[in-house]
Amino acid sequence: MPYTLSQLATDIRSTLEANPGPAGREKIRAHVSRALKDEAFVAAHLKDRPAGGNPREVLYEDDTLGFCICGHVYEPNAVGNPHDHGTSWAICGQATGITEMTDWKVVEKGDGDKPTLVVPERVYDLKPGDAHLYDIGFIHSPRRMMPSMLIRVEGANLDHVKRSRIKAFQP
Repeated sequence: MPYTLSQLATDIRSTLEANPGPAGREKIRAHVSRALKDEAFVAAHLKDRPAGGNPREVLYEDDTLGFCICGHVYEPNAVGNPHDHGTSWAICGQATGITEMTDWKVVEKGDGDKPTLVVPERVYDLKPGDAHLYDIGFIHSPRRMMPSMLIRVEGANLDHVKRSRIKAFQP
């Protein structure tokens, strides 16, 4: 039986109500992984976007807890800058393609107009079926050199979350 968006949302809500902390987020990561492995779920919710359009689509937003489930569809050569998710967290799940992810380490904390400076710490690939938790304050950047589809769960809709100013350190 296919995993549905409604079931995923219910599983996330139940998990957050029982444990809203890091251990609960790890359980949500497992739910996302289950959705990624369901071909019917991926086909139903990750559809091509118009060329040059927004790759992100909010599929579900919870009225009570504020989390949202998003579908992301990227064209090749989608490269992101180092960023965090402000006061929120996100779980990125790779449905198709490969995302090269870089985790960054803070070398100088920003203040006011001065950005936080970071250096690369680890580079790894997210492959189909992989889901990774980027917890509050965790700095990372994606690089997609092929068409890619993702499911991302955000602790809060990131359209409304203020993020830190972050810049790669240039010695």
